[in-house]
Amino acid sequence: MTEDERARLRAAVPGDVREVCRVLTAAGFQAVTVGGAVRDALCGRDPGDWDVATSAHPDEVIARFRRVIPTGLAHGTVTVMVGQGESRQGVEVTTFRGEGAYSDARRPDSVEFGVPLERDLARRDFIVNAIAYDPIGETIHDPFGGRADLAAKRLRAVGVPLERFTEDGLRVMRAVRFAATLELSIDPETEAAIPGALGALARVSQERVHDELRKLLAAPQPSRGLVVAERTGVLRTIAPELGERAAARFAVIDRVDGGDKVDRALRRVAALWTAVGAPDAMTGDDEARAAQGDGVAAKAIDAAMRRLKFASDERDRIVRAARVAHAGARSWSDAGVRRILAGVGRGRAPDAIAVWRGQGDAALAERAEVILARGDALATGELAVTGAALMTALGLPPGRRVGELLAILLERVLDEPASNTAEALIAIARAA
Repeated sequence: MTEDERARLRAAVPGDVREVCRVLTAAGFQAVTVGGAVRDALCGRDPGDWDVATSAHPDEVIARFRRVIPTGLAHGTVTVMVGQGESRQGVEVTTFRGEGAYSDARRPDSVEFGVPLERDLARRDFIVNAIAYDPIGETIHDPFGGRADLAAKRLRAVGVPLERFTEDGLRVMRAVRFAATLELSIDPETEAAIPGALGALARVSQERVHDELRKLLAAPQPSRGLVVAERTGVLRTIAPELGERAAARFAVIDRVDGGDKVDRALRRVAALWTAVGAPDAMTGDDEARAAQGDGVAAKAIDAAMRRLKFASDERDRIVRAARVAHAGARSWSDAGVRRILAGVGRGRAPDAIAVWRGQGDAALAERAEVILARGDALATGELAVTGAALMTALGLPPGRRVGELLAILLERVLDEPASNTAEALIAIARAA
């Protein structure tokens, strides 16, 4: 281990993780940090969750700490609570183990405790994740060359790639995700094994696929992973409705940005699933109808989002942005742009604008931003009169007629924003 690696790891390991390792080491056990956090610390990235692996049996871990939650005893995992009050943190601790077959393509049918560290590392998915660090002795365990792979920007499976992928079908999704998030090139032998594991991927729960897809699309350059996913059949397995048009969207997805990590991922989902809509979905003579987008495509996209377990509000965001993504394919009057925004909704408009910018439709994005900043009314709730005001002015009882009048007024205001005054709207309503 180089001095630079030692310094990075020493600075990165949290105090609660170090304390757990100290207690176990003092009791005569081996205790190391493993996995993605070690990998990220070595790369100079901000590490995520830190996990501890130990030679101690779960019962021996439980006996040495005051508060331990048995989160996964069958697989050798407990959560040790460290600290007091609001500063209390949970540290996941797993006993070194070997694993039997994965009949469900997710979890091993059996585990064997008491194996050496190297065998524990051998069961992991990728060599860059099979690195362990002892924060007490400040030693590193890298039996398969994970640091060399990080230096070479290379992703290789541990052992026989097809075996690793068929043990847990989600590992093929993790491979394409790491290609994007860690900017690694997948080793040819590892990539060649992916098509043979697509059957295992098809058995993985949609919730787990959802999580990996979001992480992939939140990467700085998702196309690095999407190209591999398309080439190996992963994309067809998780999103069959995208068809052959998906590849044409990859460069667009890289350019879709703005907002936080959640916003970015959802907007890129919308940009990708725009492939479901026909390129001419926004043509036609009826501007008001065209501004609503392709209804058939919207239903297909919503069905895909349901299958992939997106929350209802996220599905709404994705569908609204995707169904008007092709609006830049034609010229619009200002009224037409307002109608697009009205269909999307003011709160969802930034999503559509981000997709338009990603597609290179900067003119439409800029016009939409001007309209939003100017405050043109886009919904009946933004009109200068309310339903109650109309009932008072026109002597109307509550009922459907009030809603009809508000819809008529909104149509007028979308055409003529200057007419959005109480006096003008009541006059229009009298004549309607």
